[in-house]
Amino acid sequence: MIKIENYVSDLSRLRKRFVRDLPQLVTLAQDSVTVDIFKESLRFWVSSKLEPSQMGENIRNVQIKRLLRLIKYDNTFVDELSTEERIQILTITYLWEFLNNNLREDMPVDLFMDLYHQFDLLEHPKEITPNYHLLKRQMSHWPTGLEKEVIAIREANKDRIINLLIRKIDRHSHSSQYYFTEEMTQEEKLAKVREWWNTSRFHLAMAVKSPMELNAFLGNSLSDDTMHLLTRARKKQMPFFVTPYYLSLLNTGTMEYNDTTIRSYILYSDELVDTYGDIKAWEKEDVVLNGKPNAAGWLLPEGRNIHRRYPEVAILIPDSMGRACGGLCASCQRMYDFQSQRLNFDFEALKPKENWAQKLRRLMQYFEDDTQLRDILITGGDALMSQNATLRNILEAVYKMALRKMKANKSRPDGKKYAELQRVRLGSRLLAYLPMRITDELVVILKEFKEKASAIGISQFYLQTHFQSPLEVTLDAQRAIEAIQSAGWTVTNQLVFTVSASRRGHAAKLRQVLNSVGVVCYYTFSVKGFHENYAVFTPNSRSLQEEREEKVFGRVPVKLREELQSIIQNKRPLGKYLIHFLEKNKLLFAGTDRNVLNLPAIGKSMTFVTVGLTANGQRILKFEHDSSRHHSPIIDQMGEVYIVENKSIAAYLNQLKEMGENTDEYATIWHYCEGKTEPHFSLYEYPPYPFKTTNKMTNLQIDD
Repeated sequence: MIKIENYVSDLSRLRKRFVRDLPQLVTLAQDSVTVDIFKESLRFWVSSKLEPSQMGENIRNVQIKRLLRLIKYDNTFVDELSTEERIQILTITYLWEFLNNNLREDMPVDLFMDLYHQFDLLEHPKEITPNYHLLKRQMSHWPTGLEKEVIAIREANKDRIINLLIRKIDRHSHSSQYYFTEEMTQEEKLAKVREWWNTSRFHLAMAVKSPMELNAFLGNSLSDDTMHLLTRARKKQMPFFVTPYYLSLLNTGTMEYNDTTIRSYILYSDELVDTYGDIKAWEKEDVVLNGKPNAAGWLLPEGRNIHRRYPEVAILIPDSMGRACGGLCASCQRMYDFQSQRLNFDFEALKPKENWAQKLRRLMQYFEDDTQLRDILITGGDALMSQNATLRNILEAVYKMALRKMKANKSRPDGKKYAELQRVRLGSRLLAYLPMRITDELVVILKEFKEKASAIGISQFYLQTHFQSPLEVTLDAQRAIEAIQSAGWTVTNQLVFTVSASRRGHAAKLRQVLNSVGVVCYYTFSVKGFHENYAVFTPNSRSLQEEREEKVFGRVPVKLREELQSIIQNKRPLGKYLIHFLEKNKLLFAGTDRNVLNLPAIGKSMTFVTVGLTANGQRILKFEHDSSRHHSPIIDQMGEVYIVENKSIAAYLNQLKEMGENTDEYATIWHYCEGKTEPHFSLYEYPPYPFKTTNKMTNLQIDD
């Protein structure tokens, strides 16, 4: 952060740049006695630059519309959706005060840096041309977990960690299922731990749960400041949970490879620690009161077990070990639930109770009676944290529910038939956190379910995973992915676009390596949440920049999409066939994911315009919902949707600079002031029914 005393100096230098590069703008401000006169003069001056265009809107005309929008919204009030606060927009008012050297309050330069670039684009419009060769160079910065040099470093990490595990077991053998007999030699202990290493239960039992132990397992490489922060987190009862496997992926040296993206997933930020205990749910529909509809209008039988936003989709969170994870991601969207301990790492307490079977039947009845539901996402926590027997029972319950619903539909006339189940998804990060979880028994469970569910019309079976970095794609992960695919399930990936993951070429390299092992990309999510996620939040302008300047080189032409979908659905080993398809068509990867933000109670969208900036330079965005999918009718009552971003572009660029990035390579980020949601790749569309379903919505209550 820039210190308060430095603001004046920085603002002074920036004001001189306005005078040098934008003299007409400065003169307008200084000649205007009031801000209203300035806005009127500014509106006239900006409008005078409109150019007739023979080929649709040109760059300058687009920029004129952006600036006129900022003028229009100045000195207006909007209701911010996530915080439910009423905020005043004073973008142009602040500019007038700044240019007259008469700011009402101390302010950082961030707001005026953004405005400088907006007016500079008016005076000097620039065409953005994506650079294929530059992207390839940027992608080459990011190694994968499949490269020999990385594998060698991790083998050394594994050896170090195994020796620490031996000492840990020696100290605690009386209280652990993992123990050594008295006569075992050091070599025998080493062999035993290497054997245990290949089982997921061992890693869960030996997970690191304290800052001191974390530092020890990382070769005492954490700084004093980091240790102080983690100690504060522990005092606030924030959970720690990192498996030995995942720790072996981190680089404890300084010269080998950059592991910032995965490191930021297990090391907490100051903002997260400061806020923990007061974190509020970003996804308002996840807050459920008995007998009351959630924020999206859905009535739910169990707020703990079903989350719902869209008519077609329900999230099922079982009362099982599925309420835990293989690790706690620092940017977790359900940190609110960990804070309240609805999600936790107390495995024994999370095991299903006797009443779970009864509750599961009630949940299935809810799904069976719903007219619109066609897609169930089983998650948590993490769906694969549930034991095999529990997961088998859940899938069997889903199958029987879908079968009953299909049979009941036969007696309903066309136009009144209920939507039948078409898609089942499992949400799990264990392919990255703990790939040893994918056992032969689990594969059999998934395969058997897929075979019989396919016979009753369920046609889409997705394991929805979350790889955050190319470094997480290891040989162990590759084996787990191929095992899931052998069961007939498609593995898709959701990336959270944190600051470290947003670095140039990083998401592109992740897509490329995932495709090489047969994973299809699904979503690239903007970080959601409030101040707790400040350190990892990436402005949506960077997401748009990545989409249009990097992902563009993986955009599959329309004429090839049917072929690609056929490959994904039918060819194995999928990675081999995807690589051939991409090479044949000169694509760096298959950009099948959509870059989006999850809006509270509304859903995924990247359709927005910028209507203002806060005093700290955070952009104020006016969103529209994704018109390509069905929504709860409640959106018709919600009015206009405004979101204030967590961070300014200037602050984001400063973070990148501190990470060693060349911020000149991000210079076009200021251009991206409005977005449009990308269409779904056809693989993610629901197939049409051979009958007409009812338009009636059940389990819905919308108060006037």
